[in-house]
Amino acid sequence: MSIKVFKPTTNGRRGMSVTDYSELSKVAPEKSLLKPLSKNSGRNSYGRITVRHRGGGNRRKYRVIDFKRTKFDIEATVKTLEYDPNRSAHIALIEYADGVKSYILAPVGLKVGDTVVAGPSADIKPGNALPLTNIPVGTFIHNVELYPGKGGQLARAAGNAAQLMAKEGAYALLRLPSGELRNVPVECMASIGQVGNTDHENVKIGKAGRTRHMGIRPTVRGSVMNPNDHPHGGGEGKSPIGRPGPVTPWGKPALGYKTRAKKNRSDKLIVKRRNGK
Repeated sequence: MSIKVFKPTTNGRRGMSVTDYSELSKVAPEKSLLKPLSKNSGRNSYGRITVRHRGGGNRRKYRVIDFKRTKFDIEATVKTLEYDPNRSAHIALIEYADGVKSYILAPVGLKVGDTVVAGPSADIKPGNALPLTNIPVGTFIHNVELYPGKGGQLARAAGNAAQLMAKEGAYALLRLPSGELRNVPVECMASIGQVGNTDHENVKIGKAGRTRHMGIRPTVRGSVMNPNDHPHGGGEGKSPIGRPGPVTPWGKPALGYKTRAKKNRSDKLIVKRRNGK
């Protein structure tokens, strides 16, 4: 998937780029796999902002994605490749031999008319899904489960892929896109290949309005607020923070403050963290 750039006919167009959607199927999404997606716009039931810098944006419908791939040994044909407004990756509409349709994440190399299948005996080719115990070491995978039967949670964004590094006993060692090394039960399912739309990271937004279309509102620095709005606010002119270290609007340290729960059951499965510690 390539990047499309524009002539600088306006200030907003200058520097803007978008994904070239010419490879996607020009069809409406499958109605049976659409669900309404309500907007909370960062406000709770009292109308108070609880999630800052969110609100507005274009209306979207949620596409129901099959992250579990539990229909084993039934071949499915790729009908369309489609855009999904809820994620960076593109999705593929597949139809099983028994007539059931579902959406899956579209990996690199998957084309309309290809056949995909899930199950322990599936071939090692993009789009197929297998348990980790049946995947050769060194294979690049995506949509990886953390717990058997829960559905894929790892390596789902555009261009991402995890690598199966080793298998020992009940666990498989994965190198995740962040660089983290983690053990995952070998019964977990994973899809073969790298998630498509690899050029997503190269897209330039180009103008503030395009960010608003995504439902993201402006962010204001704490140092330009008043003291009653932010601990960094107030002072004559450009003032220093005036206290030990930068903090959040609620007074919590903003640099180096650990927010991860102390007792996390999956910590013991992390071999090497993404920060190298």
